[in-house]
Amino acid sequence: MRAVVQRVTKSKVTVEGSVAGEINKGFMVLLGVGREDSASDVDYLAEKIVNLRIFEDSNGKMNLSLIDVGGELLVVSQFTLYGDCRKGRRPGYDKAARPEEAKALYEAFVEKCRGCGVKVETGIFQAHMLVDICNDGPVTLLLDSKREF
Repeated sequence: MRAVVQRVTKSKVTVEGSVAGEINKGFMVLLGVGREDSASDVDYLAEKIVNLRIFEDSNGKMNLSLIDVGGELLVVSQFTLYGDCRKGRRPGYDKAARPEEAKALYEAFVEKCRGCGVKVETGIFQAHMLVDICNDGPVTLLLDSKREF
């Protein structure tokens, strides 16, 4: 499971002209699910993200987590995080999970984060979405449950 985590002051996702999800201070998470992923990947990545200490404390150090600051999550599915661009000019998606498997793990990830006490908004799985991101910092991190990077 892979995630692009962006610290934001606000973010929203729009589908067919309607807002599907919107947050204030927190993280915008683009989440990709791989063929080899399971519930343990969901647990690892959800715990990592909600406890990631990238908000500033009173001394200006990135030392506070999403939970510490009462932040929110906007989670959007993003199968293209498994795009392999090493050969040719068209990405290959062989390592991405099939849609039905990806949706189940994506929803499990959202529920795991909610279970940690975090407000979570989402996009719509497999929809064409427009994502507005007001990146704060900017702070952007790449996470992989298999620790490939």
